[in-house]
Amino acid sequence: MSTKVVLDFEKPLIDLEAKLNEMRQCLRSSTREQSQSESEVLNNDIATLELKVDALRRSIYKNLTRWQKVQLARHPGRPFTLDYIYMMTKDFLELAGDRHYSDDKAIVGGFARIEENSSGFSQPVMIIGHQKGRDTKSNVYRNFGMAQPEGYRKALRLMKLAEKFRKPVITLIDTPGAFPGIEAEERGQAEAIARNLFEMAKLTVPVICVIIGEGASGGAIGIGVGDRIIMAENSWYSVISPESCSSILWRSWNYKEQAAEALQLTAEDLLAQGIIDRIIPEPLGGAHTDPDTMAATLKSILIEELKELLPRDPGELVHDRIEKFSGMGVWKEEV
Repeated sequence: MSTKVVLDFEKPLIDLEAKLNEMRQCLRSSTREQSQSESEVLNNDIATLELKVDALRRSIYKNLTRWQKVQLARHPGRPFTLDYIYMMTKDFLELAGDRHYSDDKAIVGGFARIEENSSGFSQPVMIIGHQKGRDTKSNVYRNFGMAQPEGYRKALRLMKLAEKFRKPVITLIDTPGAFPGIEAEERGQAEAIARNLFEMAKLTVPVICVIIGEGASGGAIGIGVGDRIIMAENSWYSVISPESCSSILWRSWNYKEQAAEALQLTAEDLLAQGIIDRIIPEPLGGAHTDPDTMAATLKSILIEELKELLPRDPGELVHDRIEKFSGMGVWKEEV
């Protein structure tokens, strides 16, 4: 699944790993004439370099800047919505169309079953999310994960269907934003997103929202109102992207790193601010380095949250959800 993309801050690690692989290849291709002492020296050098590689890897990924986390969130090898669906659930039945205009390929969704063999837990859910592509052709097909009004109306149709059959809703958020084209505005982009916010707040079934990659602006919040908001460790969630913020404030994209720092858009930032409820730990190096482990971690967290939310009264869910979002952004000035 992982695409061979090297981010700028990863280059020192990649160079060191390349040197380590050369030394291993040299050891494997050594002739019988090579003395035992020479082999031992090479083995010791390899072991020393392995420790350096491991230390450098931990140093890099445990001390990422906000902008570096944005870069990881956009890595083309990260698992997308359909990847998580097929790794975490069974019997996925995709549903299409908004029953008004068309089927938006940037948002996918349908019924599926999430199970935990150890406890016997088995729960049908409605799972919905943004879907990106991995190459030019698939990205054009998926509109780069940027949904249009029909995408948000499809998502709402599926949520209402889940409510009708008393099934919980899980949304997976990964978008650079709602599609900003003229045609999307003509078909009511703002109204479609606003309608979703209004209706999601009133859903009488549990709703869990997960930011798995990028969570930009209204495109993210359009399927982001839930009882639990959780974020992947190397994802971001903000009213605006660092590049756009930089463009507005400095009239240039060159200050995107400073903008990312000011926006405080990482999972740690938002947990501290009370915007999200939980962080999903990622494998060292990012979700794309071990998608199976990442999916297993997310699945276990979702099951924990479902077990807590399912027994709750529908009226209590709605009340607490509205209170949760009403309390966001409240602040006081100390005199």
